[in-house]
Amino acid sequence: INVAYELRHLSDQPSFEEVRKIVSLTTTMYQNEVFDELYVCYNHHVNSLTSQFRVERMLPISDINHDEAIVYEQEYIFEPSKEDILKQLLPQYAESLIYGAIVDAKTAEHAAGMTAMKTATDNAKTIIDDLTISYNRARQGAITQEITEIVGGAAALE
Repeated sequence: INVAYELRHLSDQPSFEEVRKIVSLTTTMYQNEVFDELYVCYNHHVNSLTSQFRVERMLPISDINHDEAIVYEQEYIFEPSKEDILKQLLPQYAESLIYGAIVDAKTAEHAAGMTAMKTATDNAKTIIDDLTISYNRARQGAITQEITEIVGGAAALE
């Protein structure tokens, strides 16, 4: 698969303006036939422990089933034309899909970060508890040693 454009390192709070630039670039490339299909690959957030890798085809739009076209008794006149409406709606459709994918990916990223930080915090607490026990044992051993030496010294004086 030849990759025509790859987007990495988005801000933590992606704006719709960033997405609009991406969509403008990709729709222009699609219209200029730089590529014939547009796929968006991202991590989909399922829950705080799980995310799924997804690949979704954005262009060309294939959800419209021409075989089951609805036949209307009346013909409708569109103003502006159907083509003008599609020219306006296609970028908006792509913007919403790509923005949704970006927000979903950022959600998955933040959830994974939170899970990793919780695990690190739990591990740090375990280490602190183990070190506290070791310190207390060493301190108790030192105190016992000093008491033994004092008692031994007192016994020697008698």
